Amino acid sequence: MHANSRNGRAAAVGAIVALEALVLGACASGEPAGPGARVEAAAAGGPAGQPRIAAVIKGLDNPFFQAMKQGIDDQARAGGVTVTVQAANSITDTTGQADKLNGLAGQDFSCYVVNPISGTNLIQGLARLSMLNKTVVNIDSPVDPAAAKSANVKLATYIGTDNVEAGKMAGRRMTELLPSGGEVAVIGGIAGDVTSGARVQGFQQGIGPNFKVVQTVAANWERQMALTAATDVMRANPNLVGFFVANDDMGLGVARAIANSGKTGKVKVISVDGNKDALEAVKAGTLDGTVSQYPYAIGHMGVEACQAAAAGKTLPPNVKAPVEMITKDNADQALASTPKPFGAYDDPFKALIQ
Repeated sequence: MHANSRNGRAAAVGAIVALEALVLGACASGEPAGPGARVEAAAAGGPAGQPRIAAVIKGLDNPFFQAMKQGIDDQARAGGVTVTVQAANSITDTTGQADKLNGLAGQDFSCYVVNPISGTNLIQGLARLSMLNKTVVNIDSPVDPAAAKSANVKLATYIGTDNVEAGKMAGRRMTELLPSGGEVAVIGGIAGDVTSGARVQGFQQGIGPNFKVVQTVAANWERQMALTAATDVMRANPNLVGFFVANDDMGLGVARAIANSGKTGKVKVISVDGNKDALEAVKAGTLDGTVSQYPYAIGHMGVEACQAAAAGKTLPPNVKAPVEMITKDNADQALASTPKPFGAYDDPFKALIQ
């Protein structure tokens, strides 16, 4: 969820990498195993052939990550495996989330599922896990590749949404709604956030040539901040015809700003996530579409990946999670199935654990 401040991000990565080099340089040896490497079976603390799993995810104050935890828990029960889930206190709690992983790294788990707040905030704990040859499954938000390489972090697989493609889907939907084009604005997440930036990039690629992005604003993933930002944007751009918003919570804030201005239906708004509140808003017509991700499926596959690794299977390096464009036409179908996808999707781990 981003609109990149590349210089600041590069500086942050450099600082973290330098710190890790001091701490880990004397200990690290050999080349890091890249995604897709064969992971030796290890079932520390669990039943024979089954992993004992720790999961560190983002804050459960957000329904997206509540659904992710539900997917983790459901697959753990179905597979008869032990999973301990710890969550950050909020979407910005980078230090607290890192502390949780560092605490779990010293315990008797064989596989770690991680959903980092930023590309670098978990590097120290992940480097420690890699030195211990623990299986690490990265879900949803990717670990920064450069920082991972510098710290000898070994990731078994990555499972997440193709955020550029999600943004493109939103852009294509905006073009369908407004074939004549016009002025549109973008509400992103935290400035410099990779996920937000990828979604914004995709949206800009997906819209037709008759559109002009007149303003891009970061609203920190927060509904109230997005409401305020959208109000200001509409006041400054009276000819605005649409908003692309990088997540549903902010999208609902933008929809409220549009309603407050008496422009519901006149100014279109499309967001990303597929949270239940957003699906209901699409059904009601206050939101013109949401690109539905499925954090439930991401969490579910994260546990499956640990199970496959424990069985000594070769994991695919990168697995795309399902996404679906939700409009009024299929909102009922999406609501009936939530938090699970209503359409078929590829799950390569399922075959590995059967």
